[in-house]
Amino acid sequence: MTESVPEVAPIGVAIIGGGPGGLSAGLQLVRANRRIAILDSNRPRHSATLQSHGFLTRDGAPPLELRRLGREEFEQYPTAIFAQAAAREVVPLSREEALSVGFPDGIGFRVRGSGIRGSSDVEFVARRVLLAAGLTEELPDLPMIRAYYGTALHSCVECDGFEKTDKPLVLIGETSDLFARALLISRFSSDLIVFTNGADTVRPEQEAQLASIGIRVERRQIDDIVGERADMTGVRLADGEIIPRVGGFVRPRWHAPVEFLGDLEVERDDWGLVVVSERGETSIRGVYAVGDIVPPGPQQLIIAAGNGARVAAKLNMDMIRGALGVGLVDE
Repeated sequence: MTESVPEVAPIGVAIIGGGPGGLSAGLQLVRANRRIAILDSNRPRHSATLQSHGFLTRDGAPPLELRRLGREEFEQYPTAIFAQAAAREVVPLSREEALSVGFPDGIGFRVRGSGIRGSSDVEFVARRVLLAAGLTEELPDLPMIRAYYGTALHSCVECDGFEKTDKPLVLIGETSDLFARALLISRFSSDLIVFTNGADTVRPEQEAQLASIGIRVERRQIDDIVGERADMTGVRLADGEIIPRVGGFVRPRWHAPVEFLGDLEVERDDWGLVVVSERGETSIRGVYAVGDIVPPGPQQLIIAAGNGARVAAKLNMDMIRGALGVGLVDE
């Protein structure tokens, strides 16, 4: 038996995630006279970061302040809905259900969210869904690393490299992109040591290239990060040696939290990021994605916001063309 569509007013797009990508997309779409709902669980990946950099007119502002300002701008529009809720379920409507609620191209979704911080649960019936939930981070397994993460240690070189200029730095990670990250950091400090924590992820020829510009690769296992009070002072290796360092960068492993898609299979790349088309659409028709969750992964906040605005324009045109029955291709 087909489940009946809940008696809730249909909306244009349900956006899952209220970071720069989701808020930017939401702002563009409400300005296109769309009824838009943003579901935000208020668990940003960068919550440990005290300042964000490189965002025009907001350089140095706390990331949470950027989110607050963006939400206020979004909510000033009469067709904007902001729900403090964690997405719980995204279920596609049948073509008949979608048509019955006025979705002219027969595409639609039921989106349910669990309220947080005393907010009520929510439910929306939307023509399209935009994934902007960002990523969750898995830092290297070192006991004290989170004590210095967001202050002495960071993950975004473009965001925080300038403040580390000419300091003795670390790059800690176990992934195959350490070489490229080390090259990027070399613009800020020549006193850099790359710690692979026992992983064989820097090739010999890459190590030689780094050595030619004064960057050392340390392959021994790390025991922990050490410091005095709030200040990082070094990296302690498993053999007990302490290498003095005052800060640097960590390469986390990232995970795309899209469990709410349930049985809907979404295509991912080798890093686990959600693959999208040039329009920003995932392998699930009608589901789009923006920001850190799509390749190449985490970037500066201003890039995520720009990505959100670009995909919002494509998504808006998709709905216009779908309503007219003229297909997907922009001419």
